[in-house]
Amino acid sequence: MIAEKPSINMVPFIDIMLVLLTIVLTTSTFIASGRIPINLPHASHDPQTTMRTRVIEINATGKIFLDGTQLDEQDLKSRLAPLERSTPLMVRADKSLPLQRFVDVADLLKQLGFAKVAIQTETGSA
Repeated sequence: MIAEKPSINMVPFIDIMLVLLTIVLTTSTFIASGRIPINLPHASHDPQTTMRTRVIEINATGKIFLDGTQLDEQDLKSRLAPLERSTPLMVRADKSLPLQRFVDVADLLKQLGFAKVAIQTETGSA
């Protein structure tokens, strides 16, 4: 009598892992992009950020959003004033936005003394 060697069938395990990978990749795509449609300008490389940041968005019409809530400049200033100055901020501005509107927001951040300010861009060519 020849005894069969016990073995584990790996095909169901691989199927489950592929399904989980698909779910993670699909979900991460939705989480990574913001809710407010903004065409980002392009940069030569993508900076890696690992800290949780507060997001300031400026859409093509010049409306300002802090973490998805629309504000005017005074409301933005009053919402940012109580935050610690070491709080990282991410500025997402539409590339068709007039430069002055962006400069106004950047100047406000400078006046408040925030040092960790990043500007989100897309990699690649325009």
